[in-house]
Amino acid sequence: MNKPGSTKSFQNKLERHDRKTQIVADLIVIVICLAVLFLLDSVLDSSSMIFVVLKKTAVYAVVAVSMNLLNGFTGLFSLGQAGFMLIGAYTYGILMIPPGDRASVYQYFNCGIVKFSLQEVFAGIFGGNAGVGMFFGVLIALILAGVFAALFAFLIGLPVLRLKGDYLAIATLGFAEIIRALFQWNTIGGLTNGSNMLRKFPSFDSIVAGWAAGCPFVAAHIPFFSTLLPMIIAAICISLIVMLIHSSYGRSFKAIRDDEVAAEAMGINLAKHKMLAFCTSSFFAGIGGAMLAMFQTTIQANAFKSSMTYEILLIVVIGGIGSVTGSILGAFLFVAASEWWLRFLDTEMVFADAGTKTGFSVFAIAIVVLLAALVIVKNRGKEKKDFHRIAIIASAVAFIVIAALINYLLSPSMNVPLLRSGFRLVVFSLIIMIIVLFYRRGIMGTRELNWDSITAFFMKRRNAEKEGGEKA
Repeated sequence: MNKPGSTKSFQNKLERHDRKTQIVADLIVIVICLAVLFLLDSVLDSSSMIFVVLKKTAVYAVVAVSMNLLNGFTGLFSLGQAGFMLIGAYTYGILMIPPGDRASVYQYFNCGIVKFSLQEVFAGIFGGNAGVGMFFGVLIALILAGVFAALFAFLIGLPVLRLKGDYLAIATLGFAEIIRALFQWNTIGGLTNGSNMLRKFPSFDSIVAGWAAGCPFVAAHIPFFSTLLPMIIAAICISLIVMLIHSSYGRSFKAIRDDEVAAEAMGINLAKHKMLAFCTSSFFAGIGGAMLAMFQTTIQANAFKSSMTYEILLIVVIGGIGSVTGSILGAFLFVAASEWWLRFLDTEMVFADAGTKTGFSVFAIAIVVLLAALVIVKNRGKEKKDFHRIAIIASAVAFIVIAALINYLLSPSMNVPLLRSGFRLVVFSLIIMIIVLFYRRGIMGTRELNWDSITAFFMKRRNAEKEGGEKA
């Protein structure tokens, strides 16, 4: 008979083994990703869209995971992410603009009130080494971007976190709009430059270019390292969030999300843990804002509208509320689809020859038939009366669209009326609607993509095939 101590020891050894296996799997994935990125750098031009998409994905992934920490793991519905990103972006820009460039940036505000830049401060500390000064300057600026965002979150959280649900969302959304208006106020223009842009601070490309001056290998692979830099920052931030989620604080966050009354009865301090989640989420949102400034190379408060928060919320919903890997996957799909894959839809097309028109019409008809079939199959479990009504509506819509396509096919020459500027966003919205209809909890739900889940998926599939073979 096994003793309780020996059973517990065996469980601890098994957990350590699983943890080591996961670490090895993560390292293998990291090495593969680095190899693929290095290969892309060797094959593609430096201006290729894949590098732009990966940089922006890294930025949005940090902000989406930070929002998921608050909305998905703690259950606090906040819409102030754009405001905290704005604070982080401006903190980074203000602290990193070189003094020699402040006259041209703050041309309406007498060179501004900040007369130093962190990279020059640290370069002076390390004996004029510009590369080391840039490294520590960027590092401290990123941390301060998160700290100032968290400080604002703490101040606004004192009264706001007493609210729940939609009231909390409205209050945080109002805070983001107030911050955006405040940063455009000319009275504090000596700090924020008013409604004018902040620019000439180090970006991802300029940082790597500065390091390349002393390293020939970096100079030969600038696209690789300028894409790797935001990915490293994102990996560190997301790893810290994951560590927090798996700690005792993270378990308290989940308990608050599931049932506040029960969590309080178990001795969890609701006010303390809500404030911790709110400030932590804002801290990483501030870092995400600084990364966005580095990606865009300019900052303007007017760009941090509520629509930016809605984009981040959309990424979280698409990926899965309560899934870190879902937020990362959602960030990539959102950026790639909106900025890259669907760009061709904004170009107006004229199909004059019969072959091209036929190919386009057949492809469009197949898509329409597939969508109508998916809608019908999705609702087959409903009552007979409702199912018939949905099937008739879907079939009628499909028939009208197919008739229009056939009419276009038979016409001598006609512009495709939908393929023009702005149609990309229409198609993107339709794709989002389809994802939400068929994946109501997001692509990942609350699951995580790790070694255990992949192994379980293949084991389940192999067992199902084995059972099917035995029955046959």
